[in-house]
Amino acid sequence: MAEEAVLGFLEKNEEIRDSGEFAAERSIDHNEIVNVIKSLHGFRYVDAEDIKRETWVLTDEGKTYATTGSPEVQLFLAIPPEGISKEDLQKKLDPSLFKIACAQAAKNKWVEMGKQLISKKVEHVDDKVKDLLIQVQQGRNIGSDEIKALKARKLIVPQTWKGYSLKKGPNYAPKRKKVVTDLTRDNFQSGEWKDLEFKEYNYSAKGQPLEGGNLHPLLKVRSQLKQIFLCMGFEEMPTNNFVESSFWNFDALFQPQQHPARDSHDTFFLETPSTTKELPEDYVPRVKQVHESGGYGSRGYAYDWKREEANKNLLRTHTTAVSSRMLYQLAQKPFAPKKYFSIDRVFRNEAVDRTHLAEFHQIEGLVCDRGLTLCDLIGVLHDFFSRLGMTKLKFKPAYNPYTEPSMEIFSYHEGFKKWVEVGNSGMFRPEMLQPMGLPEDVQVIAWGLSLERPTMILYGIDNIRDLFGHKVDLGLIKKNPICRLGID
Repeated sequence: MAEEAVLGFLEKNEEIRDSGEFAAERSIDHNEIVNVIKSLHGFRYVDAEDIKRETWVLTDEGKTYATTGSPEVQLFLAIPPEGISKEDLQKKLDPSLFKIACAQAAKNKWVEMGKQLISKKVEHVDDKVKDLLIQVQQGRNIGSDEIKALKARKLIVPQTWKGYSLKKGPNYAPKRKKVVTDLTRDNFQSGEWKDLEFKEYNYSAKGQPLEGGNLHPLLKVRSQLKQIFLCMGFEEMPTNNFVESSFWNFDALFQPQQHPARDSHDTFFLETPSTTKELPEDYVPRVKQVHESGGYGSRGYAYDWKREEANKNLLRTHTTAVSSRMLYQLAQKPFAPKKYFSIDRVFRNEAVDRTHLAEFHQIEGLVCDRGLTLCDLIGVLHDFFSRLGMTKLKFKPAYNPYTEPSMEIFSYHEGFKKWVEVGNSGMFRPEMLQPMGLPEDVQVIAWGLSLERPTMILYGIDNIRDLFGHKVDLGLIKKNPICRLGID
C-alpha cells in the first residue's frame, strides 16, 4: 500500500516534499513509508534526500503534569482561603511534588510561606506550564523562553525527526518491475525468459563476515618467540603446573627461606592443598645442607632450614621453578648438553596498575653445557634478541639469589629514543646445580623476560589491563595485525 501510494503520487507530481506530511495525509505509518523509500531509492526508482527536524517531546514527568496540572497549581488549589499549616498541606500533595511546588509557587509570588501558615497572595492563577506542555504534545510551536524554562525543569527533551523528500529516479516506473535472480528450466520451456528482467549482480559487494576464533596479540607474539627458540635449537619445557611447591620454586634455587619474595605479600600460597607430599628424598637433604652450612665453595646462609616451609604449595612466581625440575631430571642421567625454553603464566601478589598485573607470562631460556662462561651468555643474548629485531644491547650488573654473575638486559628503542630494560640474565650458582648431581664443570646460562612488555610495545598499548584481563576490548582481539618479530 505504501509503495503504491509513493509511486502513484510521483506519476502525477514532480516530488514529495516531506515524507512525514505525506504519511500523515494518507494515514500510513511513517516508518512503513521510510522502509519503502529506502528500497525504491536502492533500485533508483526514486531519488531521496534526507530531512531532519529538531522537535521537542515530553518527558514522563512532563506527561504527568500535562494530565494532572503543574505541581505549583496543585499546591495553590489545595490552600483554603484562611490558609493552612505546612504539615496539613504536605498531606494533601504527593511527597515527591511538595518541594517543587513550594519553590515554584513562591517564585511566582502566588503564596506567602509564613512560619505558622501558608496562605494565598492572589485570588486566581492560570496553569501556563500545563498549557505549554499540551501545545508541545500537539506539535505546536512555542517561544524560545518557554522552551528554555520547560527544558530547565526537565519536562521536555529534544528529539531529531528524520524523513525524506523524493523525486523520480532514473529507473522510475508507476509500478515496480519484478526482477529475477535465477534462470530456471521452466523459464526456458515456457519461453518467458525472453521477457524476464534479471537482477544485476554486484561483484564488489562484500560477503557475510565469517564468525570464527581470533588470536590474541599475546598468542601471536608467543608463537613467534617459540619459533625463534626452535630455530635456535631449543627444546620446550613442560609448564603445565601452575601450582608448585616452595621447594622447587625457591629452595632448589638456593633462595633462603627468610627471603622477602617468600612472604605472603608477594606470593599466593594455597589453602587447600596447603602442602606437597612429593619431594625427592635423596635431593632434599643436600638442599638443606647447602642452605644451612654451605658447600661447593659457599658458606651457605647459616640458618635453620625447615622442611615445613619447603612443603608449602603456591602459585609459581616464575617459570624458573620448571627449570629447576628439568635440571634435576637431567642430572639423574649421564650428562648431555641441553637447551631449554618455556613461555607460560606466573603469579605474584602485586598491586594492579597500568604496568603490573597479579598474573603475567614469563619467557625463559637456558643452556646447560660444560665450560660455559659469561661471554657465552652475552653471545646467546645477542643472537636471541637480534631475532626479535633488537640489535643494540647493553648489560648492567645485578643481583639474583640463584645466579652469579647476574645481568639486567637493556635494548635501545628507536621509537622511544632511549634504552629500555628488556630482561634479566645470569649463570646459575654451583650451590643450585651441584646438589642436583650435575658435574662440577657443567654451567648453566639463563635469561628471562615478560611476554607482555614486548607485546605492548609492538601493538602500541600503554596499559597492560587493555592487553590482558577482563577489561580487554574484544575489537582488539578481532582486528589486531599479524605479528612479525624480525625472523631472518
